[in-house]
Parts: sequence; C-alpha cells; structure tokens
Amino acid sequence: MSIQSMIDGMPVASAAARTIALVAPATLDVVDQLDEADAAVCARAVESAQAAFLANRRATTAQRIEWLQAAANRIKAGAEGIASLIVTDIGKPRRAAMFEVDRAVQFVRACAVQLQTMGGETLPIDAVAAGAGRIGMTRRIPYGVVAAITPFNAPANLLIQKVAPALAAGNAVVVKPHPTGTRAALAIAAAFAEAGLPPGLFNVVVGDRAPVAELAAHPIVRAVTFTGGTVAGDAIARVAGAKKFIAELGSNAANVVLADADLADAAKRIASAGFEASGQQCVSAQRVIVESSVYDAFLDHFVNAAAALKVGAPEDPATDLGPMVSLAAAERVMAMARDAVAKGARYALEPVQRDAFVSPGIIISAPQESAIWKDEVFGPLVVVQRVEDENAALEAANDSPFGLQGAVFTRSLAAALKFADEFDVGSLWVNEASRFRLDGYPFGGVKQSGYGREGVRYAIEELSQLKFIGLRPS
Repeated sequence: MSIQSMIDGMPVASAAARTIALVAPATLDVVDQLDEADAAVCARAVESAQAAFLANRRATTAQRIEWLQAAANRIKAGAEGIASLIVTDIGKPRRAAMFEVDRAVQFVRACAVQLQTMGGETLPIDAVAAGAGRIGMTRRIPYGVVAAITPFNAPANLLIQKVAPALAAGNAVVVKPHPTGTRAALAIAAAFAEAGLPPGLFNVVVGDRAPVAELAAHPIVRAVTFTGGTVAGDAIARVAGAKKFIAELGSNAANVVLADADLADAAKRIASAGFEASGQQCVSAQRVIVESSVYDAFLDHFVNAAAALKVGAPEDPATDLGPMVSLAAAERVMAMARDAVAKGARYALEPVQRDAFVSPGIIISAPQESAIWKDEVFGPLVVVQRVEDENAALEAANDSPFGLQGAVFTRSLAAALKFADEFDVGSLWVNEASRFRLDGYPFGGVKQSGYGREGVRYAIEELSQLKFIGLRPS
C-alpha cells in the first residue's frame, strides 16, 4: 500500500490514485510510493484542522506547553528511526541526520519554554485626553489554520521550525512536505499524536505541487508558511491571496574573506558551509569573495579543506557528503559547472559525478553572467572570486537579487561594523560561515530571499496576531 495523507491521526487515501515514486538517492532504488492528495483530501485536512482548532482554542498555555514537551520526548525516543528515514530518503549522512533530529527536539522544547514568558502589554491610552479613565492592553491570538509547506533538505528540522511555533501560538497546522521528506514528516506527526496532541491539530497531506495550491488557496487557511525557491514562493503568494504569508526563499550566500582574516580557519569553516549536506542548504556558502592580497593563500587552504571532506555512503558515520537528493539534481549541478567553464571559468577543484553523488567543486574566474554567480546552485559547487579591496568585496557580495544570510571574516571591528550596516542580508555572521544558524535569533531574508522571520520567539510571533482590548470601567 502506498503512503497516504494523515488526517485526525489516520491514513486517508486519495480518489485520484496518482502516485509518486520515492527513490533512495544513494542507490536509485524505489523504496515506496506516495499517494498524492487530491482536492477532496486537502479540503478534508483543512476542515479537520479547523474543527480541531475550534474545539481546542480555549486550551491553556500550560496545556500547550504540556503537548509540546510530550511531543519532544516522543521525537527523542524515536530519533534513530526518523534519522534512518532521512538517510534513506534524501541521502543525508547519518551523523548529520541525527544532529538534525536532535535539533528538532531542542526546538520543540524551546518553543514550550518560550510560551512561559510571552505576553502582551498595557498601553498608555490616557496619553491623549480622550483615553482618560480607560485601560488598553494587547495579547497574541492564533490565526486558526496554518498551512506549512516544507522542503526536502531538512525534513525534520524545517518542518518543526513551522509546526512547533504554529501549535505554540494556538493554531492547527496542515503540513505538505516535499515528497522526499514525507516519511519523516509522517513519523513526526505520529510522535505528536502519541504524545497526546488532539487529533486534527497536526494533519499531513502527501504529494508534490498540486496539494500546495489547494492548501494555499483554501479560504479557511489563514496563514501560509513556506520554505523553498523564490519562483515557487511567488506562485504560492499569488494563489494564497490576502492572508498571512511567511516565506524563506532563495539564496546565493556570499562569504567574504578580508586580508586580515585567519585564512586557515576561514577556509575550513567555509568548506564545511559550502559542501556538507552536498550544498543543499539555503545558506550554504556559494560565493566566496577574497581580497586580492590573500587570494592565493586562501585558495590553497580552501582547496585542501574541501578535498579532505569524505564523499561516501550516507550510512557511514565518517561521511561528510552523501548523494544529492536525486540524480536529476546532480545532473543539474554538473550542468551549471560546465556552463561556468564554457563561459571562461576554471576549476580549482573539479567536481566528479557518480550517479547522484557529486564531489566538492571549486570554480574560479567565473564571469558574473554565469549561472553559478547569479543563481542559487543548491549543490556542492562554490565559486571563489578575487577582489581588490574591502569596498569591492562589499559591492560583489551585494551583487545578487538574494539576501538571506552572509558572512565576513575579519579581525577589524570597523570592517565588521561596515558590513553589518551595508551588506544586504537578513542575517550576518562575522568570523563564522554562512551556513551557521542558531534557533534563538530572527532568521529570514531581504530582497528576493523572503518575508518574515523564523526562530523560536520570532516564529511564534509571526504565526500569531496582536489583538487590542480596551476597557472603560463602569
């Protein structure tokens, strides 16, 4: 039997009988079939979520904290099994998969803790004469039903980044995971159900693009949260219409290395950021911009750091890079590398493809019209660019329609503060590479990299709305 959507804790089949093959990227074997949700299944999932929201809207903060803490415990207990699904279905190395599941557990617990301190405020409405004798206050209230569209590259963590804040805020949530992240999503939903979360507060619909449009357009869905490409985000926003839309979209992360940086440290950190997870992270280092006076020395360090990373079977705990998510993804990345070379770029480290596996590739002298400079690669290719000075580095870093998270390596406080002011990104790290992320700070993009912010408190705020209450004592 194919994998079906989960509504009210139970599998639900689609009458359309359209299936999607789930292919293990490490072996290219079909490991299962997904039963794509049709319009009726999507509507049923939303209506179930609405009924659950209404039935539980008076749940106390203490009750929501209890649900989250119990769910975190259940996910922790099943971590090995969830990680195994991630290893098989997307090819993430075992070590990284376990780290991801552990991070998801920590995030759920952090949302539970955050609820203990979140509140509204009282307002000095008597600051104007008409407000005399009156009291004003605000509190946060849920939207109702939230649709969460999640990607393949972190099927546990990026799902939890949406589900836990939505539930913490008092919403019900309907998740549509990427096909390759479906089994992990269903396992996590089952953990919430086993933890005592009422049926319907967390439903999962299975499929590819069609269910996304059904959920986003549904009039009962009042908020949509999405992680994925900019083109897809634009399309979902148009379908969703006038409702809350939160989106973490495309990226082309620039990592700047100034002349005074610790070159060996920068090279090691950027190599990890560029190539681990096979470069399939929104903030993977893609463009490395280096001051001319240290370019050659940095490049030597960087090539050595990249070449030291192990490409191998995802089950091997020593593996740094497993396969890409699919053979098509690997072929797309290799085509981008060939395009850059055809336009005049050269390899400092040539990538090698074996089925869905692609080894680290470092490209130098890439023209700015090449796709590897302009577009999001989402693969283990990094372009290293020489610039004359700090100002040219900043100009090159901003030469992108994207602005999610970036990095600058320098010992100069003045340079760090200059980049903090002038580097057009939603998040900036100094002396840490662009893929580094913690869940306590606001994470999100500027320009074409998205709208809204994630992170524990910030996501709960995004998935709730302010309500004002004014009192005139009788």
